[in-house]
Amino acid sequence: MDEQPRISDAEWEIMKVIWAKSPATAADVIHTLRDNKTWKDNTIKTLLSRLLQKGILTYEQVNRLYYYSPVLTEEECKRQERQSFLQRVYGGALKPMLVHFLKEEKLSSQEIDELKKILSEKEK
Repeated sequence: MDEQPRISDAEWEIMKVIWAKSPATAADVIHTLRDNKTWKDNTIKTLLSRLLQKGILTYEQVNRLYYYSPVLTEEECKRQERQSFLQRVYGGALKPMLVHFLKEEKLSSQEIDELKKILSEKEK
């Protein structure tokens, strides 16, 4: 898989809307984010342009409206973000990251049982 350009935190917010409402116009994105963000309309339009330039979004023009759609699924972007984080922070080694999180984070018995189940399935 070719590595996609990194998506900034602000761009992730835009992408969440696009994944949920694709295809979406800039007005759709602005309307959806209006309650949660203090971004101006032009900020959102700039973020959409950046995502287009990065190849994360594509669009179709119908009359004077642009309908934005994702190039990659949310899961594909999350996978790439995980791999990038793992490489940057842990040199690509999964075990030290898992050990760190397991030692540092509080887990419920249900979460521990789920992790045990996943690990036992990996052994098969």
